[in-house]
Amino acid sequence: MARTLRGYDTLEVLGTILGVYVALAALAVLVGMPWQYTGGIGVSVVQVVGSVLAVGIGAGLVYLLHFTE
Repeated sequence: MARTLRGYDTLEVLGTILGVYVALAALAVLVGMPWQYTGGIGVSVVQVVGSVLAVGIGAGLVYLLHFTE
């Protein structure tokens, strides 16, 4: 493992993995449509907004790690 990560910052690699995981998990929540099992439109709106924000957080983390100085 150390040989494959030579030349990379360990936190950059872990941050990238975490950012991609958070974004993919949020997309999986949206695709799975968990709001079909809830009791109201208010809960559905909160779930959709939360999933979209989670995608933004994951993408923002990857952006901060790779495209800022």
